[in-house]
Amino acid sequence: MWGLLVAVLAGVGMAAQSRVNGELGRELDDAVLAAVISFGGGLVLLLLALALSRRMRAGLGRVRTALRSGGLRSWHLLGGFAGASYVLGQSATVAVIGVALFTVAVVAGQTVSGLVVDRFGLGPAGVRRVTWPRGVGAALMVVAVAASVGGGLAGAEPARVWALVLPVLAGVGMAVQQAFNGRVGAAAGSPLTAALVNFTAGTFALLLAWAVSLVAGGGLPDTLPREPVLYLGGLVGVVFIAAAAVLVSWIGVLLFGLASVAGQLLGSVVLDVVVPATAAGVGVTTLLGCGVALVAVVVASVGGRRAGGRALKESAP
Repeated sequence: MWGLLVAVLAGVGMAAQSRVNGELGRELDDAVLAAVISFGGGLVLLLLALALSRRMRAGLGRVRTALRSGGLRSWHLLGGFAGASYVLGQSATVAVIGVALFTVAVVAGQTVSGLVVDRFGLGPAGVRRVTWPRGVGAALMVVAVAASVGGGLAGAEPARVWALVLPVLAGVGMAVQQAFNGRVGAAAGSPLTAALVNFTAGTFALLLAWAVSLVAGGGLPDTLPREPVLYLGGLVGVVFIAAAAVLVSWIGVLLFGLASVAGQLLGSVVLDVVVPATAAGVGVTTLLGCGVALVAVVVASVGGRRAGGRALKESAP
């Protein structure tokens, strides 16, 4: 139960990150640069932690050992690519569709992907059977998404509808990211080491994307926003990735995804009410969707800890 509570709180933090990064992208008028600043800020914090933490440095050594022995594969280090697409989606679309619709679009991809990831044992908890509580919970989460998105997009302009595509794809990648980061964290014995690997890969991908945008004709911003809270997205991301690396080993990718999504939905509704990103506000269907999502988490948690399959084994060389 404590693992679920922490996952919900982590989800609330991600809703706040979406609002911050979306506003940063709007202020800069450059979604890719906003994503670079957010992800790069997290990387700087982790590099400072690496200089001070003997455990993180030892964790990097264990990751190298696991790579040589076959306990980790090289692609397990690329979870940050999915994180980069998530942050880019925040920066590019939240100002257009709002935090709540961004969140439920991510859910649409993450819920289905979480089932597949757990079924094939991509995470450190190994194969986790899709028991009926977990399957019903995932199905209810899809209903929650349909209710929220259906009401929020009724009569919307095409640009707003298309703005959901990137967060949906980011949601698909998030379950894989959590699984890979969980494996890296288990091998390293340090969730912050897993976060460092994640942010290194993601920052590299975003810097490459920004360089391409500059070559294609994009320019540098005239000024940077002065509001300090707009630069806290990276810190929130570090906390979330570290928490995810621990919790997916405990409660599994799907259950972590469901609980964190419930937190994201709750946090996003509160943010869209208190500090709305768009003039659309929050509709009754979105509130109904959040309620169904909370029920989905409770239902899925009934079989969450008992649903484990075989224990995690090292990959064959």
